[in-house]
Amino acid sequence: MTDILMPALSPTMEEGTLAKWHVKVGDKVSSGDVIAEIETDKATMEVEAVDEGVVEALLVAEGTEGVKVNATIARLAGEAGAANTSPATAGEGDPKGGGGAAAAPAPEKQVAAPAPTAPSTASQSPSPVNGGGTARIFASPLARRIAEQKGVDLGSVSGSGPHGRIIRVDVEAAKPGQTKAATPSAAPAAAPTAAAPRQVQSLEQMGIAPGSYDLIPLDGMRKTVARRMTDSFRDVPHFPLSIDIELDELLAARSKINAMLEKQGVKVSVNDMIIKAAAVALMRVPEANASYTPEGIAMHHHADIAMAVAVPGGLITPIIRSAETKGLAQIATEAKDLAERARTKKLKPDEFQGGTFSVSNLGMFGIKSFASIINEPQGAILSVGTGEKRPVVRGNELAIATVMTVTLTCDHRVVDGATGARWLAAFKPLLEDPITLIV
Repeated sequence: MTDILMPALSPTMEEGTLAKWHVKVGDKVSSGDVIAEIETDKATMEVEAVDEGVVEALLVAEGTEGVKVNATIARLAGEAGAANTSPATAGEGDPKGGGGAAAAPAPEKQVAAPAPTAPSTASQSPSPVNGGGTARIFASPLARRIAEQKGVDLGSVSGSGPHGRIIRVDVEAAKPGQTKAATPSAAPAAAPTAAAPRQVQSLEQMGIAPGSYDLIPLDGMRKTVARRMTDSFRDVPHFPLSIDIELDELLAARSKINAMLEKQGVKVSVNDMIIKAAAVALMRVPEANASYTPEGIAMHHHADIAMAVAVPGGLITPIIRSAETKGLAQIATEAKDLAERARTKKLKPDEFQGGTFSVSNLGMFGIKSFASIINEPQGAILSVGTGEKRPVVRGNELAIATVMTVTLTCDHRVVDGATGARWLAAFKPLLEDPITLIV
């Protein structure tokens, strides 16, 4: 018997909705078959089987919300399933109360593990060996792809995912040609003692009469946004830097660019040009393209720009990868596609996870200036206000120009004031004289 567990499809996922089953009891499944659809706080993902067997039970009904990560959602049985027996380590999290007993002693490494830090297409109990006695390796598809690119032998890597499953961080930490002995133990570290949660008063305790308001339950996305923003604002020492940028040359250049791209059906927005300028500035001031880690400062090789997109119930930050290498037409095309799929929850995890820098633009709402909360583990986020006609001083005379205020919020552990100021000094002329974007 093999338990199929609720997978962790993103680093922030704690629970999800089992939207749809693609199998029924009695169906035979093979590795790679799509068995279910899971809705997370940010996307709807297909879950693939990593084992072969016959579906013995579906323990969570379609449409069930709040299914905890690692809860047992189904079981496989039959000859293929019998060769991959493991205990139901996550049965306690089963919203239906299903907990399955172990059919055989668990291998030493098969202990409960923290949720993975990278998406996996299924979270099932791994098999120590297959029916032929050959060692079987359990790894997420992303981990396998990275291992192939790096030339890492997965057989030499110990997994830190559920039940020893190899995930992205395990492969990224491995060195090509390393031996098993060189791999750190996969046993999970003891969880740190959590601080006592702040006691929040009810509205009634704060003097708001019952029945004077409607209460809308929090969905998964709103809960995640609330938790991550609270953690970031509380734990990251941050500060804002603001600067005004004149946009008249950029607006004129944008009109010419769009006239050239009209036949291709591509339209470049001001935000697309801001993304490109931010990426170029990060290459010129690489100290700003960095993340703080307890082990040291991570200096990123590419400018992966996350753009904030408002969606029902919250926001999501799809990423333009290696934006410094792409032209405005490509950035515009990718940004439009990512934003459309973000609003319909069709993004893949690797399209909104990660990123080295964020851009949040509220200019279209008439907001003059604001300071965003840092999107960890990024070192900075740029807040973009509206472009408006303002009086400016040129020499000793007043003039009128289209001016936009931007604010860079910095993680002071990695981007100090001087670094943030140098980045803004590199960013501003890229927009005020757009020809510099291509030289």
